Amino acid sequence: MVGPVDGAMQDEVDRLLAQWATERPELDCSALGVVVRVQLLSKLLRQDAEAALAPLDLRLWEYDVLSALRRQGPPYQLPATALARASRLSSGAMTNRIDRLEARGLVARASDPADGRAVNVGLTDRGRSLTDAAIGARLAASRQQLAGLAPAERDALSGALRKLLLANAEAGRGQA
Repeated sequence: MVGPVDGAMQDEVDRLLAQWATERPELDCSALGVVVRVQLLSKLLRQDAEAALAPLDLRLWEYDVLSALRRQGPPYQLPATALARASRLSSGAMTNRIDRLEARGLVARASDPADGRAVNVGLTDRGRSLTDAAIGARLAASRQQLAGLAPAERDALSGALRKLLLANAEAGRGQA
């Protein structure tokens, strides 16, 4: 951190923006203030999430798949295609992840009774137990990550990020 900007401490993004202002003063780089901070926070938050899940011998990508199934309620399953869509992955990438989770005994595949070509993926009892333990670790890490914000600030940030996510999804830059 360096000196204050409008009474607040500067971060590395403030320094980056100051450098662009010096080098290319005709450019409005203000949008980078948000985008680069979100990108940097994404990296830091991912690292913290991975660290929170490590004692459970669980990777974040594994948790993402398992929690998508757990949130469905009984019987804790989804078609593989829906699981890929929910995880924003190609079907090939999802197949690889399902294979790895199945090898660990955390999920099981079953033919869809309504469509013999489709495959449903469901949590095993072991997968459900692990996911239930992991949500506690994820929630604790999330609270720690947001400890620097007051509840009203957290709500305002959540609302602003929701608006930004929806606007980008509507513009065809991803799913919401």
